[in-house]
Amino acid sequence: MKNFPKVDISYKNLYNILMGQVRSKLLLTAIELKVFSCLAEAKPANEVARLIGGDPGNTRFFLDGLAACGLLEKKNGLYKNSNEAEVFLVEGRDTYLGEFFMNNFHRFGQFQELTGLIKEGPPPPSSRGDLGSEEMWARSALYNANYERAGIAQYFAELISQLPEFEGFRKMLDLGGGPGLIGMAIVDRHPSMKGVVFDQSEVVKVSQTYIKEYEMGDRMEVMGGNYLTDSIGENYDLVLAMATLNVAKENIDPVMKKIYDALNPGGVCVVVTDGLTHEMTRPEIMVLGWLPVAMLGWDVAFEQGFIADAMLRAGFRSVRGTTLDMAMGPIDMEVGRK
Repeated sequence: MKNFPKVDISYKNLYNILMGQVRSKLLLTAIELKVFSCLAEAKPANEVARLIGGDPGNTRFFLDGLAACGLLEKKNGLYKNSNEAEVFLVEGRDTYLGEFFMNNFHRFGQFQELTGLIKEGPPPPSSRGDLGSEEMWARSALYNANYERAGIAQYFAELISQLPEFEGFRKMLDLGGGPGLIGMAIVDRHPSMKGVVFDQSEVVKVSQTYIKEYEMGDRMEVMGGNYLTDSIGENYDLVLAMATLNVAKENIDPVMKKIYDALNPGGVCVVVTDGLTHEMTRPEIMVLGWLPVAMLGWDVAFEQGFIADAMLRAGFRSVRGTTLDMAMGPIDMEVGRK
């Protein structure tokens, strides 16, 4: 008689991986159908079905799935947004992240053909587009604006305001700053410091709209260009490079030297970026986030220590790093002092 195999390990993790696709599909479909914008107040499934033009039965199953994911609350047959959904998934709020999530999902488009990417390699440059096109980054700046003011800008403004040099800062550069809201939040924490948002010409047009919205035109300005090749200005006391230097991975030494030279003596450079560990396999969420980009031909993720080493080579007298636990995964913050 054949013996049953001895099994002393669970396949729970494998099943959870599989269910991830169901969870993401529920979230993205709910964003597409504007479900969360209907549910600030509790409603029955048939009312939601009427509002979104859905089948009553399947709408109920759909809402139950969203409740199972913690995105809705269900009580006595009525559905309403969870606190998380109310803050981040209701259209019209400054903290609405629906477009940001949809944009991130669309980055994975060609990744759906994973078998082909593995067997045939990345598509030729002519068909995969330009990672650095101004139009793409301008669209990203629009999507990223709410992401920044949904907590990130406030968090880093608080963090950087705790630097011992902060009170003495007079001028800062938000390098590759996109919509510029992080730089604006930092400047807002200081009684007199002024700031510059540097990004591509099409992108800083977006930055200008937010400078106007937050009435900071007297303290913030923009500079358009390509920091790989153009001047980034001078006489800065603080340079912030937030999730931008990946595009400079192959040119990190000249770019870091350019940052160093743009700082006043005693100036501070803060770089916030990914820092992969365990031979580029951890943290999981960061590895998975970069994977589609890498397999499409852009290997721009950083190994932990890459930025700190570049800062030291550029001449910074000291570099101190810390890992921050953020909503989108652990990220490294390197603080270099000139």
